[in-house]
Amino acid sequence: MATAQSGHGRIEIFEDFIGAEWIVAETAASGAIGSLRVIGDGIAETDSGVVNLESGGLSGVARLTTTNEDKHGCYIATPVMFDVALNGPLVLEARVKVQAVANRAMFIGFSDINTDALSLEDDLIHGNGTTTTLTASDLVGFHFSSEYTDATDWHTVYNGGTTTGETTSTSLDVDDVVAADVWQILRVEVAPNGTAFFYIDGVAVGGSTSAKTSGVSGAASTSVDMAAVVGVESKTTSVLDMDVDYIYISANRDWTTGA
Repeated sequence: MATAQSGHGRIEIFEDFIGAEWIVAETAASGAIGSLRVIGDGIAETDSGVVNLESGGLSGVARLTTTNEDKHGCYIATPVMFDVALNGPLVLEARVKVQAVANRAMFIGFSDINTDALSLEDDLIHGNGTTTTLTASDLVGFHFSSEYTDATDWHTVYNGGTTTGETTSTSLDVDDVVAADVWQILRVEVAPNGTAFFYIDGVAVGGSTSAKTSGVSGAASTSVDMAAVVGVESKTTSVLDMDVDYIYISANRDWTTGA
């Protein structure tokens, strides 16, 4: 049985990207920035990586760049380390923007997959028309795809919990538009019982009124470990990007294991 302990009761990771980067010319299959991993299909190529923007107008901005190949992306992630039941509530918050909206997919959330050669479409989730294909057995977060019918909106997605993952994108559309060069703060919270809450710029959002006010009950599994993942994938043959001002992750500490 877990008992109260002195010291820090929460696991907290905050990356502000002040000088931190994984240079585009680097050809390793994965890298690290602070406590976070740099991964993605194509990350080993010389046109993909994480670059610090000294002229970004803020203290610490990282630009995640993809390669010029379809389904290649760049992601920043934790290890697969969070048990919803033991570590919840889980929190992932990121302040992001893009230079352009077209020809890309993005994900900000939790998933049970964070392999070095991660492909958003092949490994986690894919959006096309009004259909959301949930490839990963466990995920919860925000998804954007320029291939959706609602091609400029964020969608709240989930799979693996007691509530069956919704696959009709119009039911997941939160009607919050992604616009070029506009910063947005996206926040995902997952309670110990698997209920997920979604916020954009401090306002609760969801594909339905109940999702906005009460969250999505049973959205996440309480028995599968997950990683926090933030990243972008190209849906064309051009190099694309996502700017990240900061990433904040927190979870309860499991005192039973010393984690």
